[in-house]
Amino acid sequence: MFSKKLVRFTFGLYTGVQFRSQTKAVEAASKVIIQRPVSSWTTRPAPKRNAVLTPAPQSAMSQKSIRSASQSTLDPSEAKKFQLLANKWWDEHGEFAALHSMNSLRVPFIRDNLLNVHGGRQLGKPLSSIRILDVGCGGGLLTEPLGRLGADVLGIDPVEDSIRTAELHVSFDPVLQEQVHYRACTLEELSEEEAEGFDAVVASEVVEHLADLDTFTLCCQQVLKPGGSLFITTLNKTNLSYALGIVAAERILRIVPSGTHEWEKFISPVDLERLLESYGLFVEAVRGMLYNPLTGSWSWTQSTAINYALHAVKPREAPQPDHAQPPPQPSQTEG
Repeated sequence: MFSKKLVRFTFGLYTGVQFRSQTKAVEAASKVIIQRPVSSWTTRPAPKRNAVLTPAPQSAMSQKSIRSASQSTLDPSEAKKFQLLANKWWDEHGEFAALHSMNSLRVPFIRDNLLNVHGGRQLGKPLSSIRILDVGCGGGLLTEPLGRLGADVLGIDPVEDSIRTAELHVSFDPVLQEQVHYRACTLEELSEEEAEGFDAVVASEVVEHLADLDTFTLCCQQVLKPGGSLFITTLNKTNLSYALGIVAAERILRIVPSGTHEWEKFISPVDLERLLESYGLFVEAVRGMLYNPLTGSWSWTQSTAINYALHAVKPREAPQPDHAQPPPQPSQTEG
């Protein structure tokens, strides 16, 4: 155990530094959220698809939508890490304690944005009739709460032992077992048979562990129904996220196991938004997230310099290129 003085020192560093613009990366990340009001979950109005955000050329988008994923999202070294932790998912005070407490933010973030899109549903089951794919579900820490809200949730994970842990845990709740199902597979494997099969895709604390973000984004676009939502929580790629997300969290406070994260795989909200839009997914909201290691709780913050949550949508109708307009009719001359 570390002394209380060390914890106080680290927390002081954590709370004091995170509000200062130490680097250009932090400043750039903060500007993203400053441009967006935080009065609601959906922090900016849906863009005019053809005017503000220019989609990729139609030919390129068509190729992306019809071809199968040629690469794999699975990083074998990452799978090995989680294989060793597969029986610890439901220890609320263990290696995944921060993920348990993160549900206080990510569950309402997903729920409220889906309700904005789909409207009110059954009382007590606000997400009834909504089909959700939980990518990289692990032991089902987020899958189960979404199922309790009435959603039909499929959790997928390439680590079979994690899926067994998830299935065992949900088996103790026969009612929830009707809403939640699990499958050991990768996203690209599922995308081959589930074209436009889900109202929402959730990837919480997942993209920083993937081998290929292009394949991930393509597959999300393929499995989402038109008008569907993509929810991502992840870490920004800043000096601050390295200092606190890796050095402090892994090596000093041991909030998560050492080696859990690789800073090179982190991605900024700007880069993630650019990637999603290149595949026809448009960002509606970005919110900064802050973890308090003393209380073990999460809160929203205006800064996205460390952790952030993102909501993107797949348009109900594909954007039409300018050249899709019918050519003008030639004028007729009187003979």
